[in-house]
Amino acid sequence: MRLLRLPAVMAEAGYKTHASIYGLIRQGLFTKPVPIGQRSVGWPDHEVNAINIARAAGKSEEQLRELVNRLHAQRQEMAEALGVA
Repeated sequence: MRLLRLPAVMAEAGYKTHASIYGLIRQGLFTKPVPIGQRSVGWPDHEVNAINIARAAGKSEEQLRELVNRLHAQRQEMAEALGVA
């Protein structure tokens, strides 16, 4: 798994500003970042890809929110399976 920094996430998702991504996060339409350092965050590349595929498939906002919730739950499950949660 690769962690993408904000500029890469914006490029992959097709947004021009960080405010666009953080606005989607507030609306529940994009996953929250994970801390990767004291002052840096990133997004798992497979989550960004899954959201892009869902958007390209024409999923509704409600369907995107469900996807984001599933992706967050998968993060937690993976952490628990690895004993780091």
